[in-house]
Amino acid sequence: MIPGMNAAKMQGMMKKMGISQVQLPVRRVVFEMDDGKLVIDEPSVLKVKMQGQETYQVSGEAVEEELESFLDEDVALVVEKTGKSEDKAREALEKSDGDIAEAIVSLR
Repeated sequence: MIPGMNAAKMQGMMKKMGISQVQLPVRRVVFEMDDGKLVIDEPSVLKVKMQGQETYQVSGEAVEEELESFLDEDVALVVEKTGKSEDKAREALEKSDGDIAEAIVSLR
């Protein structure tokens, strides 16, 4: 914002230049990357349309999450075959980098 200029006047100037902004009611933004996720809960998301192109401005506190190398179905299978808890099965899968057979053997 330009110091000394009120918000309504700024919006009017932007409209004349063909720029529109809309605040979006977003609860969560997730950026999925090769090595994990970047998650922003309760972000402020602004959609900006300028010269026919839409861009999104996201702000908020981000938390990094590592991607698991296995699925929930893998966890269920390890639990079924070993009789161990879901937490133990998940821990074994993490240690084996998602190798189901290795996780089962390690829990027996």
